Amino acid sequence: MDVVENTAENRFELMLDDGIALVAYRRDGERLVLIHTEVPAQFGGQGVGSRLAKGVFELLRTSGRKAVIRCEFLKGWLAKHPDYNDVVDG
Repeated sequence: MDVVENTAENRFELMLDDGIALVAYRRDGERLVLIHTEVPAQFGGQGVGSRLAKGVFELLRTSGRKAVIRCEFLKGWLAKHPDYNDVVDG
């Protein structure tokens, strides 16, 4: 299960057995503004959000894009994973 970008819906998705975890974004020029993370309640506390966050930042890094973080969950995750700060812009 890998994180994929769904450009039609402006979000990154992680398919789960019984749902989808997602990070919603809006475009700001070449940057993506990450505005919301959502994990189905039944998967709470199982590391799904962290797996999703890592996948999003890996995709951004690979594609050479930068992100502006407006989501509190992602801000907290980044504080614990400063090795992804190169992907953050502002």
